[in-house]
Amino acid sequence: MINKKRLTNLTRKLLKIRSENPPGEEYKIAMAVKEELQSLGLRIKTYSFQKNRPNIIGISKAKSPKFSLLLSPHLDTVPAGNGWKYNPYQAKIVNGKIYGRGATDCKGNLACGLEAIRSIVEERVKLNYDIIFAATVDEETSSRWGLIPLLKRKILKPTFALILDASSFDIVIAQKGLIHFKVKIFGKKAHGAYPNLGINAIEIAAKIITELKNYRFRYKRHPLLKPPTINIGTIIGGDKVNIVADSCEFSVDLRFLPGSKPNDILRQIKKVISRYTKKFKLEIESIQSPYEIKRANPLVKILSTATKKIKRKAKLKGSEGATVITFFQDLNIPAIATGFGAKGMSHATDEYAKIDDLFKGAKVLEEFLKDFNDVCI
Repeated sequence: MINKKRLTNLTRKLLKIRSENPPGEEYKIAMAVKEELQSLGLRIKTYSFQKNRPNIIGISKAKSPKFSLLLSPHLDTVPAGNGWKYNPYQAKIVNGKIYGRGATDCKGNLACGLEAIRSIVEERVKLNYDIIFAATVDEETSSRWGLIPLLKRKILKPTFALILDASSFDIVIAQKGLIHFKVKIFGKKAHGAYPNLGINAIEIAAKIITELKNYRFRYKRHPLLKPPTINIGTIIGGDKVNIVADSCEFSVDLRFLPGSKPNDILRQIKKVISRYTKKFKLEIESIQSPYEIKRANPLVKILSTATKKIKRKAKLKGSEGATVITFFQDLNIPAIATGFGAKGMSHATDEYAKIDDLFKGAKVLEEFLKDFNDVCI
């Protein structure tokens, strides 16, 4: 049975441990999670791909497992920053809310996952599948020291994956892809008093940016996602006010829909740039594919049913931003995300989670784990 007081105390304990990323301070919280999992009798393994940043994996083995299910929250948070009314590392409770950096993203979900497994162990529920609990580092800055190498090296090889990193009981079944790239424009220097003698790379970049922002990409509408977006994140150019700038570089965050191909999009981008200059360089920093899973998948159906059992409505949603569920598709592992924090509180000043929601969230996970016994593969 889910114990509300125990869950609250565990959430507060985790919130009081600083695990900001950057710089990547997950060691102490990783050890706290390791201790929790050890107390449950799980098989524990630790994998570090960067010093003092351990990923903690606990495995609950079934007697004759038919498959495996991964539950995975992350350990790191964004920096707390300034301007808080309540200390971000005191885990203060006010009017049924626990305040602290990571309360919603993602330590409340981390606590819910641990409490759900504890309840399953205490009740001696016989499962016909293995539970793999992976608390990972580095989610907030790309997962390159966390989930990505765990999957690429096949340390994690689950049949199904449920990522605990969302809010308001939403079930994320689709998300946009992303392309991060830089564009460098080359011009020609001249004296600022004689701009006609030079080629101003900043002015060329400004025209390109304007067209990119207004460009209508070809795409197929998606019922859960908004149209593609472009954000110009940084711009650098020129040497001095009285010199015609011979270079300008800007970075772009582009989000695109399932059904669109990155190479097709990049060809369109290059075509736009070429209308203004032939002297440019486009550097791709990262590409992350879009993702979607069918509503009929057992993950979606059983989690939706479990949520209804505790009288909460689970909304099937798409994610405009990038979550880690996309990393599973190349391995043909069905994955969804859910979570129980407060809507709009991720990365916010005075971040909080509602205690009642965490309690109900842990109950949802407990029901889900029990009902997942009925999956046929």
